[in-house]
Amino acid sequence: MRRVTKVLALAATAALALSACGSSSSGSSTSTSSAGGSATTSAAKKLKVGLAYDVGGRGDQSFNDSAARGLDKAKSELGLETKELEATQGETDAQKEERLRLLAQGGYNPVVAVGFAYATSLKKVAAEFPDTSFAIIDDDSIKTANVTPLVFSEEQGSFLVGAIAAQASKAGSVGYIGGVNTPLLQKFQAGYAAGAKAVNPSIKVQVKYLTEPPDFSGFGDPAKGKTVAQGMFDSGADVVYAAAGGSGAGVFQAASASKKLAIGVDSDQYLTAPAAVKSVILTSMLKRVDVAVYNYIKADASGSPLKGTQRFDLKADGVGYSTSNTAVQPYTAKADEFKQKIISGQITVPDKP
Repeated sequence: MRRVTKVLALAATAALALSACGSSSSGSSTSTSSAGGSATTSAAKKLKVGLAYDVGGRGDQSFNDSAARGLDKAKSELGLETKELEATQGETDAQKEERLRLLAQGGYNPVVAVGFAYATSLKKVAAEFPDTSFAIIDDDSIKTANVTPLVFSEEQGSFLVGAIAAQASKAGSVGYIGGVNTPLLQKFQAGYAAGAKAVNPSIKVQVKYLTEPPDFSGFGDPAKGKTVAQGMFDSGADVVYAAAGGSGAGVFQAASASKKLAIGVDSDQYLTAPAAVKSVILTSMLKRVDVAVYNYIKADASGSPLKGTQRFDLKADGVGYSTSNTAVQPYTAKADEFKQKIISGQITVPDKP
């Protein structure tokens, strides 16, 4: 800044202060937890936010797209500068480190890592950049001041779609397909099975995972999802829940071919699926990654960053189920009854099979 006289400097400072006072944003938020008040647009416009996707990236119509919606909302409302980087199938932790490092070196702060697969890499990179704020979705293992875990009670939302599946099933047999066999995906399985059995204690729940760690391709292999789902339908299941990211597209195809039903995950997949399979997507377990990402960015922009583990459960509307397909309507009353019992503590949903 050009050096000026003391009088002019004081005048300029006062003018800047008055300008800042008049620049607060009036945009409203539909987020379910406080983000520390309204962000000022003057601060937000200077904020550079980086986002590193999981396998499948923007366009997976599931987990990553939900994160993208949160980023898009923050960018639209707060006028941010953003940078998004994609993951690749079969990549190493070193490649994930480099992606996060590129964002931090580029001055993006905060940086959001989408998915637990970043945990090992983020722990290392966060130590290298102590003045950069990071968030990670679906992992709370990193206990450093500049990392904020954004986690969900997936088992609670899965309980509700399990209850819906059991009501809709005429065969007394339902299925669960997880993308990768990890503790996180086992939470979905546990909640789904518990919800189904709460409706029908004798129901059969078939369970399959597409891959085992360290192979994470199960989140982006629709062909494998279709084959495994078809096997479940052939074995008697008539409703299959796919918690498998982009692989869920194959599950929907199998359901359509078999004239059975499927349940989506993370986003309302009925809204984004091709017309040929829309009708078989009975509901989706909603995991509000968009809310978590938006809340985190807005809080940082407002000068009141979220610190410590942030959990999004049924009470916070962080998980739930979709009702876009009107075919789900006969089953919502019981699901909503269970929802209230979970929120009140009358029902404790298991998070392990």
